[in-house]
Amino acid sequence: MEKLITLNTGTVMPVLGLGLYKSGEDTASSIRTAVQMGYRLFDTASAYKNEEQTGAGIRSCGLARDDLFVTTKVWNTAQRIGDIEGAFSRSLERLGLDYVDLYLIHWPVPGCYLETWRAMEKIYRSGRARAIGVSNFSEAELRDLMEHSDVMPAVNQIEYHPLWNRDPLRTFCQDSGIAVQAYAPLARGAYLDRDILVRMAEKYHRSTAQIGLRWLVQKGAAVIPKSVRPDRLLENSQIFDFELEEAEMTAIDGLNENFRAANIPDDLRI
Repeated sequence: MEKLITLNTGTVMPVLGLGLYKSGEDTASSIRTAVQMGYRLFDTASAYKNEEQTGAGIRSCGLARDDLFVTTKVWNTAQRIGDIEGAFSRSLERLGLDYVDLYLIHWPVPGCYLETWRAMEKIYRSGRARAIGVSNFSEAELRDLMEHSDVMPAVNQIEYHPLWNRDPLRTFCQDSGIAVQAYAPLARGAYLDRDILVRMAEKYHRSTAQIGLRWLVQKGAAVIPKSVRPDRLLENSQIFDFELEEAEMTAIDGLNENFRAANIPDDLRI
């Protein structure tokens, strides 16, 4: 299994990354620890309120900036007031960076995301974002975006795990040249005690978390599990030296419950 995905921009993105949601004061130290374990992708957002700490971790991790892949995202408020350029500039300032590798629309705010994307296309053309993409977009929203824009999203970052099998959306994205990146790939721990995964973990001498992550990467998805614990960081990274059988992949598919582990923002609730 390849450890890199080439995006439709030509930018190369690691399959494995570290999600920084709610990592708080541990953000910088987690980045430094993760780098020692081979992580190169770090995923933050303006809404996470830790871009400053992310930048500090990047500067102190011992690697050159070009050896790392940094993602951040524009929040709903900036979309509603049409301040995408301002929001992006503030994110860069907090990060202390000249560019990000990937800039995402965090949520598809109705009536806003097309204008948001047009502003992001300008940021992409300026070179300050090596790639631009979206998060939490459905197939219908992606089709809308593709119909009304000049730049194809490089990534769709979605909640994706054994309890919420997003295979139809993943297939549409991959067929369209859009990479899929799974957030909350461990479903906040909701599937880690499932018998079928326990049995596979015993067979492969792995954890159930590693089985779930492996299931995703074998589908061609990138993964950004979150942890601040060094033992879990290491465990989550050790998913590239074994392979699930086709029947095991199918069995995990059968766990689907359309279970959402992450919350929808209050301002998007119907």
